[in-house]
Amino acid sequence: MPQVFITKTASFLPNDVVSSSDMEKYLGYINDKPSKSKAIVLRSNGIEKRYYALTEDGQATHTNAEMVSSAIKNLFVDAPEDISKVDLITCGTTTPDQLLPSHSVMVHGLLPETGQIEVTSNAGSCCSGMHSLKFAFLSVMSGDKQNAVCAGSERISSIIQADTFKEEGKHLAAIEENPYVAFEKDFLRWMLSDGAGAFLLQDKPAEQGTSLRIEWLELASFANKNDTCMYMGAEKQKDGSLLSYQNMPQQDLLNKSILSIKQDVKLLSAQIVKQGFSLLKGILEKHNIGADDIDHFLPHMSSYFFKDKIYTILEENGIKIPYEKWYTNLKEKGNIGAGSIYIMLDGLIKSGKLKKGEKVLLAVPESARFSYAFCLLTVC
Repeated sequence: MPQVFITKTASFLPNDVVSSSDMEKYLGYINDKPSKSKAIVLRSNGIEKRYYALTEDGQATHTNAEMVSSAIKNLFVDAPEDISKVDLITCGTTTPDQLLPSHSVMVHGLLPETGQIEVTSNAGSCCSGMHSLKFAFLSVMSGDKQNAVCAGSERISSIIQADTFKEEGKHLAAIEENPYVAFEKDFLRWMLSDGAGAFLLQDKPAEQGTSLRIEWLELASFANKNDTCMYMGAEKQKDGSLLSYQNMPQQDLLNKSILSIKQDVKLLSAQIVKQGFSLLKGILEKHNIGADDIDHFLPHMSSYFFKDKIYTILEENGIKIPYEKWYTNLKEKGNIGAGSIYIMLDGLIKSGKLKKGEKVLLAVPESARFSYAFCLLTVC
């Protein structure tokens, strides 16, 4: 089969870095009071810095599409004219700026340097960025495209601002067991942040710099075995089903902060590591890859809380990857959902640590209804 290479990587992080102590300056205070869960969540997730597409007083500075278009332009900063050769743009995100038009056409609309090209959008959560990578990979491998750009991004800050919970906050005093927003909503305010990353895929390695050959890319959903864990625009029912915002009275959208993002923390802890990283054992065996063959391991983690848990489940499955082979920038860049793995790989390449012939394993779990993506790359 024809080979496919990641020949360029780029990132875009909006504005200045935001420290943990300054988060509520940007996101606001619910009921004008500091969050009780913030310190607990930050202590567990280990994130010290992140980026928001907001001013300090909470005003928007970038749309999701604007961040992606900036990341794509950064792919071509050394040769701006080459952006006109792009013949596919495929983007993944949890947080498009609107329901319609699609996210990718809005990105394309900000790139007049390109032509009348194919664009596709992938919805979902963290794995949506990996679905975009796979679409680009298959497009180049089939010979249908020569210069495919894929991207992953999030603009989550608008959804986790205090104003999202304004109406619900009026009723919280009556909830004696929790005077603030329910933990499954407030929890994610301290976990998520903004940014975008992009890759250029071609059928041959770049003449200069580091290229990565894509050996294989495997994705799998466990939704047939699990209830929903993370959701937005819906309300979880007692039987585990979701009631769509489309079937709710308009007032409920405000009173119950239906457009906020929520997570079933107990379900997350019970399933997210065990299922996906056990699946990896069969994938590696299928491709005749052993743990010793992996030189760099890039696990997308929402929190450092999961680091030791991932290590343990890998070890139990005969995949012992020592920590010195792990690379993550979660502490410095934050959890950017679908954009995290793009920004992580871009950071690893720019670190200068890669050597020709080394193997890089990407791992992306998604908690929405438990999906997983794994990709093996070879440094060229």
